[in-house]
Amino acid sequence: MAKFLAELLGCTLPSKGASPMFESKSHSRVGLKSSTKQKSTIFSTLASEKSLSDCKKEQQWKPSMYSSITPVSFPSPLTEKPIGKESMPQTPPFSAMFDSSGYNRNLYQSAEDSCGGLYYHDNNLLSGSLEALIQHLVPNVDYYPDRTYIFTFLLSSRLFMHPYELMAKVCHLCVEHQRLSDPDSDKNQMRKIAPKVLQLLTEWTETFPYDFRDERMMRNLKDLAHRIASGEEQTYRKNVQQMMQCLIRKLAALSQYEEVLAKISSTSTDRLTVLKTKPQSIQRDIITVCNDPYTLAQQLTHIELERLNYIGPEEFVQAFVQKDPLDNDKSCYSERKKTRNLEAYVEWFNRLSYLVATEICMPVKKKHRARMIEYFIDVARECFNIGNFNSLMAIISGMNMSPVSRLKKTWAKVKTAKFDILEHQMDPSSNFYNYRTALRGAAQRSLTAHSSREKIVIPFFSLLIKDIYFLNEGCANRLPNGHVNFEKFWELAKQVSEFMTWKQVECPFERDRKILQYLLTVPVFSEDALYLASYESEGPENHIEKDRWKSLRSSLLGRV
Repeated sequence: MAKFLAELLGCTLPSKGASPMFESKSHSRVGLKSSTKQKSTIFSTLASEKSLSDCKKEQQWKPSMYSSITPVSFPSPLTEKPIGKESMPQTPPFSAMFDSSGYNRNLYQSAEDSCGGLYYHDNNLLSGSLEALIQHLVPNVDYYPDRTYIFTFLLSSRLFMHPYELMAKVCHLCVEHQRLSDPDSDKNQMRKIAPKVLQLLTEWTETFPYDFRDERMMRNLKDLAHRIASGEEQTYRKNVQQMMQCLIRKLAALSQYEEVLAKISSTSTDRLTVLKTKPQSIQRDIITVCNDPYTLAQQLTHIELERLNYIGPEEFVQAFVQKDPLDNDKSCYSERKKTRNLEAYVEWFNRLSYLVATEICMPVKKKHRARMIEYFIDVARECFNIGNFNSLMAIISGMNMSPVSRLKKTWAKVKTAKFDILEHQMDPSSNFYNYRTALRGAAQRSLTAHSSREKIVIPFFSLLIKDIYFLNEGCANRLPNGHVNFEKFWELAKQVSEFMTWKQVECPFERDRKILQYLLTVPVFSEDALYLASYESEGPENHIEKDRWKSLRSSLLGRV
């Protein structure tokens, strides 16, 4: 995990080679010389979606990769009314959790809350003791927590305690509030509270289902669900059953997905090894499998959305978990660092970058290499137009890897105008300002979409992780008085919940199994093999390259 985080944040590691995600920009072959006029002609689709409100938002706070983060205040919308006594709470989509002014932080402030360990300022919840925040999560007869609070606290609470510990406390408070364990409890009161407790459990199981892979979590859930379903209301039993069935389906799908990933990983082989042992098994390239750049961009989007869909929101927090100074359990943090789906997605980015570099370095003839470069430039442009920024950046990263960028004779035959513009869009200067502008355009398009294709927003994932990391590092989890710094967690939850909205989009494109199979399983060159193929295509230019070429031929091919 330490190595994964270091690579993700661009740190230098004593490893064999740097991830293409963080290939040094000094290796880039192309200068950023595109004009604004060129950019607007190719990317007018997203640029046209930019509204006056978006221009205003550009002046608001944006998390910086390079500076410390300070909490900010957002204007508060109108306070929502507490849920009616007879109505069943409903779960709105993630996009409904926010409006243009940010979180709904009006969380039914009362004198009791103010005296119970919660601190407000201008009706905004800023901090509180952990116990008070837990109590604020649990509904009672006259109160149901705001959905933004539920999401934010369930997301951030794992920084301070295990999810199963929180569930145990919630169960205890629910039983205490409802007096379900008392056979003489007021049944009318039970009927009022039961749907709210059930809705809280539904929120938890729908948004953080991976928490329930822990047997202790599932045991507490079943116990509380049984108490709710044991009442006289048939509706409660039916809703409990539906909640449990939905959770089981999600966990089963996750297990199946992880099995597929494990199978793909176990069968992956270095392309050079395959070429030496079974050269006839790789007689195709990506163009022979799919000669249409738009179709390939669609299939890449399939893979991106499928892998995004399995990333749990808690993984963003667990990736950067550190020891809570008030936590005496020294073993708990190592146990809860479960980020396998997040890591698998980063590995996919790296694979795609190496696949692009492999496909470019493989052809023997210069004109074929140039054709392959132009093909991937077109694929990258189509990814941009779709809103698939992660595949776009992976392709650019692959083409900027040193074994590819050093092929000067090949690049001389390439029409690079479109590539110049793509690089300009993903230019890291000014904290990726151009990319962030394009991302806001895609997000605005998604909000006003008239078709499923316009809803697609796939962010450059490593930058999203960096934003969350620096937000986490820039603010303390606890204030000097020991209170939880909830202002920080509002901002954290806002970023994660936006991602949650994007990952729930269903891919509208038709699946092509042949293309998907190739993208996911075809062997790719290692970094050393890429350098060797590059030197074989266009010979070394200096003594350092010549020495490395000889060394690679000796170690990889057994030649001198």
